[in-house]
Amino acid sequence: MLTKHLQRLLATPIPQRFSAQVVVWFALSLTFAAIYSLFGLQEAFSHEYIVQDDARQHVFWMQRFIDSELFPDDLIADYFQSVAPVGYKTVYRIAATFGINPFVFNKFLPPLLGAIATGYCFGICMQLLPVPATAFMASLLLNQSLWMKDDLISATPRAFLYPLFLAFLYYLLHQAILPCIVAIALLALFYPQYILIAAGLLILRLLNRQDRHPRHSQRWHDYRFYLLNLGVALLAIAFYGLTPSEFAPVITATQAKTLPEFGETGRSYFFHDNPWYFFFLGSRSGLLNVGFVRPGTLALGVLLPILIRFPAQFPLIRQIYPAIRLLPQLLLVSVGLFLAAHALLFKLHLPSRYTEHSIRILLALTAAMVLTIILDAILKRGSGEWGVGNRETGNNERANSSCTPLHRRQFLALSSTGLIVTTLILYPVFVEDFPLTKYKVGHFPSLYQFFEEQPKDSLIASTAEEANNLPTFSRRSILVGREYAIPYHWGYYRQFRQRAIELIQAQYSPDLAQVKQFIQHYGIDFWLLEQDVFTPEYLANHDWLQDYQFVTEEARAKLEQAFTPALAGVVVECSVFQVEGFLVLEAACILNTTSPRNR
Repeated sequence: MLTKHLQRLLATPIPQRFSAQVVVWFALSLTFAAIYSLFGLQEAFSHEYIVQDDARQHVFWMQRFIDSELFPDDLIADYFQSVAPVGYKTVYRIAATFGINPFVFNKFLPPLLGAIATGYCFGICMQLLPVPATAFMASLLLNQSLWMKDDLISATPRAFLYPLFLAFLYYLLHQAILPCIVAIALLALFYPQYILIAAGLLILRLLNRQDRHPRHSQRWHDYRFYLLNLGVALLAIAFYGLTPSEFAPVITATQAKTLPEFGETGRSYFFHDNPWYFFFLGSRSGLLNVGFVRPGTLALGVLLPILIRFPAQFPLIRQIYPAIRLLPQLLLVSVGLFLAAHALLFKLHLPSRYTEHSIRILLALTAAMVLTIILDAILKRGSGEWGVGNRETGNNERANSSCTPLHRRQFLALSSTGLIVTTLILYPVFVEDFPLTKYKVGHFPSLYQFFEEQPKDSLIASTAEEANNLPTFSRRSILVGREYAIPYHWGYYRQFRQRAIELIQAQYSPDLAQVKQFIQHYGIDFWLLEQDVFTPEYLANHDWLQDYQFVTEEARAKLEQAFTPALAGVVVECSVFQVEGFLVLEAACILNTTSPRNR
């Protein structure tokens, strides 16, 4: 009977780790991970000038590994290099020693990281409910979730979190001492924040040992496992806690509340007047960040605690291993650190970082188990076995295979199973932006080539959005740019913010002397202007400049009062390059100009 065969295929526990069925489902898991990665790679190499959004922050400075003369005395490059985790920097540096460009390496990392995360997710699920199809569904859901956000595709430190944290969970369940220590050490080297999650889990599991009468040898093994791993985690926490930051201090909540950057329209939007939104839905502050419920099928995971209460109706629940305790423990630790991050704002960085990733993993596992448990009940009922709402054995129905009710149940069971499986696999087809890569295409090759031909120590001043691409595509320093306006370390952002304010003031000042003073103070070599830069509408529509509202509004008022910026008067004689709405002025020419002329 087809329903019985499907039930065995999709919902029968197989405790053997390396059975043929396990291998097949594991291979399918890796296949789907590879398919999603191929979609990402296809876009990654679709254009000569293309870069992942966050790589513009976290990778551009690594071009120093190829050419040490790039970005000399560059505040932005120095800052992002200083905050990059040691392991993350080392991996890219090793690739660079083999002549691999950091941005090329950045594009090939996601498939590898995704495959490792897939393998560990599959293994963890088999330790919770030993059904290979469930492990396949868990890894599939996790992959879909990862490719519906830009964490994995960014190949930034948070992309390494998934394979490393899943490895930690896997070895934690197996109580494999050395591999678990290695996983913790790597987690500290690549994504230090999650060492706190790891330490919390180790402490909680040590305090909540369920075996009331353990053998002496087993008790010693447990203590040794937890204490050794906890020791490594605490050493990592102490190392990061005691290591001084070049750009300290971390901004305080009091300071942040005074800055527009953290307001509802700011670059680093954090605070919100609505407490519900602030604590539950905010992308940086919220517990229930909407990002972790993509795909929507992940939401099924919340049903597991409900189904567990009805083992008679859902018999597969009895096959769930006691290791399932890991999941509520993970949730408890994550929420605890979320609350701690709010209490210590911003010393533990952003609160949502402690729940977003772990709950995404948790929901992928629980949603897969829920789907399997439901499929098992549906197929057993469809095959005439004792099932949902049926207290009879079903022997009479099996004896008479032509019985109409049985055929109807078979049809409904097969239809339901087909619908569930099809929806699970084809869900991404109906998602408009799948995979979500956030690749940024550079549309002005001649502009990038012009700057790349300039001396390596050139510094470019601009309020244009396109300036964010210059460190990546031209390998030249910029004074400021929205992409690099990260305000969490006040030692960095204080300088950055002052630069931005002085740039706006100089760009719209009617006094040429002020412009020259600005150029000399920062050592500006070029000034990139958009053609409509000297209009009130430009300032009104420039979102990022509103973070510096008091100087932006002042400049806008001057333009509306017909004050002519001094820089506008030197455009003709000091312009050295022009392309599709952009002008490049040479700073040396501006310094040599005696009086501006409006042209």
